Amino acid sequence: MITGQGSAFCAGLDLPALADLDRQTMRGFIQRFSAVMLRIFELPIPLVAAVNGHAVAGGCVLALQADVRIGADRDARIGLNETQLGIGLPLRWWKRCVGRCPAPPWPRWPWKPPGLAREALQLGLLHEVVPEADLLTRALERATTLAALPPAGLRMVKESLRKPAAAAARANESAESERWLDTWFSATRSGSSAKRSRASRSRLGVRRDVPVVSLPGRG
Repeated sequence: MITGQGSAFCAGLDLPALADLDRQTMRGFIQRFSAVMLRIFELPIPLVAAVNGHAVAGGCVLALQADVRIGADRDARIGLNETQLGIGLPLRWWKRCVGRCPAPPWPRWPWKPPGLAREALQLGLLHEVVPEADLLTRALERATTLAALPPAGLRMVKESLRKPAAAAARANESAESERWLDTWFSATRSGSSAKRSRASRSRLGVRRDVPVVSLPGRG
């Protein structure tokens, strides 16, 4: 099971901290981010996300890698805001995200600002919404139920379901990275992504010490 702390499950990429990176460094960062998301996506065991608060942009991508997503019924935003920031969404992320959202209106959510948990439930971003005080208990119940299933069969079924999306994620990875970098540097050159990220954090009440996706360099 994965969860966050404080007001956020995960506030996504720390865009202001990334704004000054050159293209080569940013390429390495986004490739590491993608590799981490893919590794979580391909976990051979069930994964439950207890979405305790805001899960925006990369934080929403992280939640969508889980097999079961349960959200707290509270004033927290969940969704992708890349379009509002002027940043693209690589095909390899898109294929994995779309497969996690079976609800009929799913095509709307990439263009919408992140919404509250009840809206995320309607869009398929969450499977269940429970009172905030019951979130961890309910998530542990679901995790325990899944863990009790015969592991060999569960592993095979999960691999069969996810293998096509994982293969698509690895195909044309280099070209997709370059397309994404084009949108990133178009946004950062204008200052839009960092400014809007700071404004978004301010509106959501997200502090700098809440979980964000920030992968340090190796070595």
